Amino acid sequence: MESKQIEENKGRLALELSKTVSFIPTIIEAFQTSDPSKTIQPIAEKIRKETGAEFVVIGNRDGTRYAHPIITKIGQKMKGGDNKRALMHGEYYISKAEGSLGPSIRGKSPIFNDQGEIIGIVSVGFLLEDVQQQILNNITRVLIVSFFALLISLLGSMLLGRNIRRDTMGLEPYEIATLYKEKNAVLHAVKEGILAIDNKGCITMMNQKAKRLLQLQGTVKNMKVDGLFPSKYLYEVLRSGNAQTDIEMVWKDKTVIVNSTPIIDETGIKGVVASFRDKTEIKQMLNTISEVKSYSEDLRAQTHEFTNKLYVLLGLLQLGEYNQAIAMIQSETETLQFQNSVVFNQIKDTKVQAILLGKLGKASERKIKFDIIPDSYLDSLPSHVKLSNLIVILGNLLDNAFEAVYECENHPTVKFFATDIGCDIIFEISDNGKGISDVEIPFLFERGYTSKTGTEPRGYGLSNAEEAVLELNGIIEVQSNSESGTVFTVYLPKNVQGDENIG
Repeated sequence: MESKQIEENKGRLALELSKTVSFIPTIIEAFQTSDPSKTIQPIAEKIRKETGAEFVVIGNRDGTRYAHPIITKIGQKMKGGDNKRALMHGEYYISKAEGSLGPSIRGKSPIFNDQGEIIGIVSVGFLLEDVQQQILNNITRVLIVSFFALLISLLGSMLLGRNIRRDTMGLEPYEIATLYKEKNAVLHAVKEGILAIDNKGCITMMNQKAKRLLQLQGTVKNMKVDGLFPSKYLYEVLRSGNAQTDIEMVWKDKTVIVNSTPIIDETGIKGVVASFRDKTEIKQMLNTISEVKSYSEDLRAQTHEFTNKLYVLLGLLQLGEYNQAIAMIQSETETLQFQNSVVFNQIKDTKVQAILLGKLGKASERKIKFDIIPDSYLDSLPSHVKLSNLIVILGNLLDNAFEAVYECENHPTVKFFATDIGCDIIFEISDNGKGISDVEIPFLFERGYTSKTGTEPRGYGLSNAEEAVLELNGIIEVQSNSESGTVFTVYLPKNVQGDENIG
């Protein structure tokens, strides 16, 4: 491109110079004199030197030179064979030919007299050797500049690459893409809601679980977190840079547990990531753990009680007290048959059966009389009443009743009654303990409230029981006095809204 442009520029310059010379009146008039060269040669040489052309040659119609850079060539015929178009047809043009000075680019222009007749020709040229040298010089200059530009670009690329690698922690693009895909998969796989904000409080990321928990739809990216999530705790983490864990908050009638962690780099706090989960799910996990623990304790109680009875029976046999041993076996058999008859024949829901059998063993170990009222009758419970619900409700109420009568000196007794006649499932648990005062009854179901002493955390059993009852759209009532003890009654509807499955 550079070579072509230089040649075109030289050709145009040669043509324009030749045209200019061909129109000079002094040169045209000199053609009428006896010695045109005397006038034309000095003018042509001056123009050549001023313009930097290699030659300015002027000849007559026969091609005889009147001006030439080399004086000895004046009067000789012009070389190159490229004068025909100017002398014959009066054209102005650019040509390439080899003249007396060597190959050159020439501008050819005819000379006209006052009558418009062609009387001569002007040839202005630049040697191709000089043009090529100029091209080489220009290319060399371009190459030098390009080399330094390339060198600077390489150094800049290295510095930029190092900076990018520092920002990307040395990861290649495909590794970043893989991490991005894995991050999205993890965010959508976890059960917790996860959102991230920048240091201005704008949401940068939120997974689908978070949108479901917060009842949001569509994209929320770059939106302010205010109004979409309890932002007070997130801004506190942004301000202090300290993580906050297991913060319980209420949002849109839901209780969520939130953990917040700041995003920190060498420049400071860049944002906050928060994970949160519906407390209902956590409560279900705790209920499952409680269920396992309850089963374990009940099995241990049954094992311990029957082990004690076997030791007594073994002692009676070793002492030869066979009649007492037989009487003991008969008494235990009658008691078990009666209890099992009620549990298995009248309580037909296996979940309630399992709970009652465990509590029978626990009561026996504590020397508490646990009576299942013979009039009790319970069919299979509806599907919405889960085992975890029953464990929280019946387990806590029975355990509280056992504790209430444990130190009772007058035949500690706990009674259980169940029925599903009508639209509700009714459980009634009574004890002959010392009762609950009227002052305490209003606070029974408050979380953390207890009238008992000890180092263990207390005051959660009845609160959890009430929450489980309310979750099933039920009611729990309590009646108590110091003479007859305490009665807890639970009413659970057989059919909840949207559930047609009645047991």
